[in-house]
Amino acid sequence: MHDDLEQMTGGCFCGRVRYRARNVSREVTECHCTQCRKQSGHRYATTGARTSDVEIEGAGNIIWFRASPSAKRGFCSTCGSHLFWKQSNADHTGILAASVDPPSGLRLAEHIFVGDKGDYYEIADALPEFAGSGHPSPSE
Repeated sequence: MHDDLEQMTGGCFCGRVRYRARNVSREVTECHCTQCRKQSGHRYATTGARTSDVEIEGAGNIIWFRASPSAKRGFCSTCGSHLFWKQSNADHTGILAASVDPPSGLRLAEHIFVGDKGDYYEIADALPEFAGSGHPSPSE
């Protein structure tokens, strides 16, 4: 059984980018990898939906940064708000939890790439922690 939100809305700090998403996972993954921390200033907390279920108003205000050969990150070109994360070979758009309008209906579910986490903080909850992505690689 999927525990998805039927619909949610959100956007950037300045309001030039707004989105509406359907069938969004309630579960938020907090990523502690070096790349997420360097690009955001701390760590990423994302949920997500199929790309076809995300409608963006003001998409021309999004800058997409190719963060790696397999993923890109979308942020507002005016205020710099981090909004999206897209894996190149998947029909999925990661949505930054902090960009969701309240009440979000979201809940933190897991921590990934904890082997890379910053040395200046501790993870102080009892949620699952994974050294890598938390998802089996195709060879596993």
